[in-house]
Amino acid sequence: MLVPGLRVERRGLIALVLVVGLGWAGGAAPIGATSVAAADDAPAARALALGPAGLPEQRTTLELAPGVSLTRILHGAADPTSAWTVTAAWEDTDAAAQADLGRLAGAGFNASVVPIGQRAPDDPAPGPLGYAVRVGSFATRAPADRLLRDVKAAGLADAGVDDTGEDGGPTTGPWAVDVLRIDHAQFRGRLGTILASGMISAGRAPVSQAAPRAGALAGVNGGYFVVGPSDGTPGDPAGISVVDGQLVAEAVNGRTALFLGPTTGHGEPLAQILSGVSTAIDATASDGAERVVNGLDRVPGRVRACGRPGAQPTQGPKHDFTCTDPDELVVYKPLFGSATPAGSGVEAALDADGLVTVLRPRGGRIPPNGTVLAGTGAASDWLTAHAQPGAHIRVTERLTADGQRRLLRPGLGVVNGGPRLVWGGNISDGAESVMLTGCLNCSVLSSWPFVAWSVHARTSFSRTCSCATNSPS
Repeated sequence: MLVPGLRVERRGLIALVLVVGLGWAGGAAPIGATSVAAADDAPAARALALGPAGLPEQRTTLELAPGVSLTRILHGAADPTSAWTVTAAWEDTDAAAQADLGRLAGAGFNASVVPIGQRAPDDPAPGPLGYAVRVGSFATRAPADRLLRDVKAAGLADAGVDDTGEDGGPTTGPWAVDVLRIDHAQFRGRLGTILASGMISAGRAPVSQAAPRAGALAGVNGGYFVVGPSDGTPGDPAGISVVDGQLVAEAVNGRTALFLGPTTGHGEPLAQILSGVSTAIDATASDGAERVVNGLDRVPGRVRACGRPGAQPTQGPKHDFTCTDPDELVVYKPLFGSATPAGSGVEAALDADGLVTVLRPRGGRIPPNGTVLAGTGAASDWLTAHAQPGAHIRVTERLTADGQRRLLRPGLGVVNGGPRLVWGGNISDGAESVMLTGCLNCSVLSSWPFVAWSVHARTSFSRTCSCATNSPS
């Protein structure tokens, strides 16, 4: 399943699940530090281009079902310069990190601040990406886990354990890469996406928990998502998300996304990478008034990765960055959770027919069979004027990719991606990375996603191409 996360230890939200037959209750395929889902013919096996040349590598392949195989690649060796540590906090500024440092010192911890310099390929902002406030250095993880409990008890609830080898500097690994290969000619199961915790507001969950609940044969991590509350609702997809044909999160307009069909029917491939993905959502009141809907199932005013109308400082995609907008109209569906986030502005609760049942301050119950429209700034004024109880509001959603409208039909799953890395064997979108595959010819590779501060793609998807036509097969 596609469960996004910054690091393998972190918990994610969106999941791609692969189910063979009905009622299969097995657990998820083991997922390593990096996951690659490959469809059709895989490239010829050769050593991964990770770390310095000559590192050891071992591969094992397990057939999970007809047409589905899992290859585990163990590459590299323990790096004597890396260590396990507790990242007590992550801050955008050095001043905030120094404040955390003083807080930890007062609690008896000897901490340090580590600037993390690597930014995403399309992020032009200067300076470090952020500042990691860290405590301890250990050769194994167990003592770091014990220290983590003490750090959290001191009030740093978002602390986590990290391997410093993932900071983006030179390392010998080791890396564990899981390649899930699906042969369309033999595969007889279903492919789709799920919310790993069932609802967005329920937060994140690891693959090992989400896969058994879905009855999945195998799963891999997925798209980008919000990590901290300053950027929105933790776990909220940072880009498009479609679950069983239902649009759960709007697109970062212009980005690439992974489209999944439940089967090989509908005249489309089981899985395909499409570019120029965008969503257009509008609200029309019964008095004829219209307004653009800025977002779905997220905190108004916080636009992770930007790429939406009204976003500031840019309406274009901006990786690993949160834009703002003081005048937003956001739709909440039952998949968000039981209630909307509280805040300034008003919201209108709608029944299944679009009838406004109540206009109230933000932060109320989401009808099980209805929706809620929440507004801030000018959007709050629009709701006050056009969404009084008894009015009707019609919300329309349009999904476009590769210049064509795509139907939000049952069974469709869509997972957001970051900047596209490779198309037709050429590096695209200015991506500067260490590629996970040595075969760039006649392949399509897209990032799902770039780890926020590491040099390698966390999860990638590829689909073979025809060398004669240089188009997806």
